[in-house]
Amino acid sequence: MAAPFQNYSGGVLLADIVKRNNLSTYVSEAIKERSAFLKSGAVVRNSLLDATEGGTRIQVPEFNPITPTEEILDGTATWGTSNNGYLTPQKIGTDTQIATICHRGFAYAVDDVAVLAAGEDPMGHIRNQIADAINKLNSARLFSLLDGLFGSTFGPLGANCLDLSKGAASGADTDNFLTASTVARGRSLLGTRGDELDTLVVHPSVAYYLYQVGMLTFSTSALTTGGAVTWGGGGVGVNETSIGQFAGMNVVIDSQVNTVHPGTTGHQKEFRCYLIKSGTILEGEQSPLSIESDRNILSKQDVMSVDYHSAYHVMGTKWTSATDNPTNAQLANDNNWAITYDADLIPIVELIVNSPLDTGTNP
Repeated sequence: MAAPFQNYSGGVLLADIVKRNNLSTYVSEAIKERSAFLKSGAVVRNSLLDATEGGTRIQVPEFNPITPTEEILDGTATWGTSNNGYLTPQKIGTDTQIATICHRGFAYAVDDVAVLAAGEDPMGHIRNQIADAINKLNSARLFSLLDGLFGSTFGPLGANCLDLSKGAASGADTDNFLTASTVARGRSLLGTRGDELDTLVVHPSVAYYLYQVGMLTFSTSALTTGGAVTWGGGGVGVNETSIGQFAGMNVVIDSQVNTVHPGTTGHQKEFRCYLIKSGTILEGEQSPLSIESDRNILSKQDVMSVDYHSAYHVMGTKWTSATDNPTNAQLANDNNWAITYDADLIPIVELIVNSPLDTGTNP
């Protein structure tokens, strides 16, 4: 009898890989292991957002932050705003945060035998390939959501945005780059809550600059053989999602961070950076990731499909559009979002900066 997963060509049958192993669970675990957003704490899984009973949206009731009015207590019979010698109860407001569920998936067809994997560990290879692909797609969706909240000019979270870019075709200097000083200015947008920001998400061109000037550091375990630093996209940071440190924050490097500030054609390229408090961005799922396969005997192909149904949610925000299952473009539309309490109570800040390592202009 042939060894499991092996055939005459030295490849592996796709159907064998999926059916003889619990590949869906295997990939779900890999997504968590290989996601820099989850490892850094920038995104936190929360069962409150698991809409397992169906529906198109997830509603999270909340009590609004209280702003009590003081009353003067004294020995008279008419103290207090009631003028009757007792405290007047004040109402605590309520609101509802709303997350929208996105249903996504993709499929592959492979002629005769799977060329996706070869060697001694086809399961591990396919597991990591699919997990990295989904992480990249998920991070693109998350950045679209953040684009919508901060807006093209002044979205619902526009008060938490600080544009430090040069605003010209050339001439950017350290005042326009990401430094400890510019991070401090970003923290100041949240007042006394600024020191709660513990995670930084940046484009590789910004991270390379920080690394070049010695401000971005990694533990020795984050270095590959010979001390070289490996960069990736889709939330993949250094040496398979090892996390860097800068200005007291964990650093996530992602090549999908938006590099064009809308309306700035001809300006030196502008990079968005996000300062986030862990737990501010939550993730939930409506149903577990599913991977299925089948054989098309007419086309001599193995077919594999992957589907996942999940939601990202920034605490203190709500999806206001009548559209369900939105596209990334719809998520990026600031008209589709609102906030349920003051922006300075939502611990996420957007900085817009230049980088001396990429001085091209916006298209």
